[in-house]
Amino acid sequence: MKVLIVKTSSMGDVIHTFPAVEDAHRNRPEISFDWCVEEAFAGIVALHPAIGTIHTVAIRRWRKNLLGRNTWREAAGLRRALRAGRYDLVIDAQGLLKSALVAKQAAAPLAGFDRSSAREPTAALFYDRRYAVPRDLHAIERTRRLFGLALGYQPDLSNLDSGIAPPAGRLPRVEGKTAFLLHGTSREDKKWPVGDWIETARLLVERGITPVTTWSNQAEKAVAEAIAKAVPRTELVPKSPLAEIAALIGRSTLVIGADTGLTHLASAFGLPTVAVFLATEPGLTGPRGPFSSTLLAPPSGGVAPDAVMAEAERLLELKSQAAT
Repeated sequence: MKVLIVKTSSMGDVIHTFPAVEDAHRNRPEISFDWCVEEAFAGIVALHPAIGTIHTVAIRRWRKNLLGRNTWREAAGLRRALRAGRYDLVIDAQGLLKSALVAKQAAAPLAGFDRSSAREPTAALFYDRRYAVPRDLHAIERTRRLFGLALGYQPDLSNLDSGIAPPAGRLPRVEGKTAFLLHGTSREDKKWPVGDWIETARLLVERGITPVTTWSNQAEKAVAEAIAKAVPRTELVPKSPLAEIAALIGRSTLVIGADTGLTHLASAFGLPTVAVFLATEPGLTGPRGPFSSTLLAPPSGGVAPDAVMAEAERLLELKSQAAT
């Protein structure tokens, strides 16, 4: 049996789908899986060994030039590639109108959430098989249940395994204990103040842990350089491809991150991960992992660096105990 997974974005949503893939791989080992994803996240999808062909879409880029010849050429190429896959089933794990339209291009039986379960109810109109999954569950559990219903098995929800491992990477390894500081995020109201990142870096150095940070744009570069200037022991990694940063994160002792996709990745790797949420509710979409924790800012204030450090030490001790 050949199955196509459609989960195009965002990075966190893609990572939340891995436990469902791992369930399916264990319960239905005869199934081969391909995936259709936004081009920026193809390298993330490739982390799971059960995924074969990765088809890429560029909806974010196409929207900027809907009438352009290249846009239509690329969209037609995707349609041909999906149909050439001759899939026995397509699972739209996103439940959006855009993902349903992409999934429909494969011209295969299409499964997804029913109208009351999908994030956009109109998406369910495109599905041949519709499944009810409660909306008040975490996104990871919702996707695991959907895959189980579509593929005929009962997922073991008492266990959480993403089935991914960090890539090897080519960047030099930072020696000793390291803590990757993921300060970059898409919205201003999600960003922890620079002063708090600097104080956290100081607290890490006091405990013999080397802070590591990087950047992907000019605004993030300014923050990363401010941390490194204030705390010279900080390892400042130049702007690098996503796969290289994923490799560095995977080799870290600890990760402290804002509400961003790479924080979800650290959790999926099974690393001690402290997520700092300032403006979003982590309940149904926050990072999940065996050594992951989310600190949510109260309405009247922020999250203090000493609270983050205390939680980090708790998670490190928890992992140490689990290893013995």
